[in-house]
Amino acid sequence: MKQLVLDITPPPMPTLDNFVPGRNGELVVALYALANHASNERFIYLWGAAGSGRSHLLRAVAGAARRNGHHAAWFDADAKAFNAVDDALVAIDDVHLLGAEAQIAVFNLHNRIRGGSGALIASGNGAPAQLALRADLVTRLASGLVYQVHGLNDEEKSAALRCHANARGFRLSQEVADYLLRHARRDMPSLLALLDALDRYSLETKRAITVPLLRELLEATSKTG
Repeated sequence: MKQLVLDITPPPMPTLDNFVPGRNGELVVALYALANHASNERFIYLWGAAGSGRSHLLRAVAGAARRNGHHAAWFDADAKAFNAVDDALVAIDDVHLLGAEAQIAVFNLHNRIRGGSGALIASGNGAPAQLALRADLVTRLASGLVYQVHGLNDEEKSAALRCHANARGFRLSQEVADYLLRHARRDMPSLLALLDALDRYSLETKRAITVPLLRELLEATSKTG
């Protein structure tokens, strides 16, 4: 059990492949193209509520670009500088938290990228017009593609969990799926990692995947967390 606890923390690194798209299919396709330098769009802004997956997507697209042999950089709102080579894909998360000096830096970065061959993807907690930022920066953020990131509802999460279980070769009952959604961390990477650990624990103990088995695993993780 101790090893299983270690196996489910932390969640896997965010990738475009382990993002469950739900109602965000068009957005994910656009990000795959951006990461592969197969898109004519060079500026994308994502917005959505906390937990919707926008931070996952920004980290994922930067990672995908690097794996494809391209320059990429990821920054959050606490970054002291936003330096990147001219042809880089730059991801900036949580722009709604940018301070005054950082807003100027991102505005200047946007202008440099526009004059070069790189790309910029940014995210915030609201649509550009809703952000309490410099007007000229808001205009820049709204100048490219703008997508709202829709979080998965419980029905979509449950369907995604059952599909993942089927891919691993076992059936996930609705009762177990509902218990997962009520008692575990609700972001999809964490839920899928926990489901993987539950499958391994079931095989090691030769016990069926039931609510009592899941409860046992969750109790063990809470004691070591």
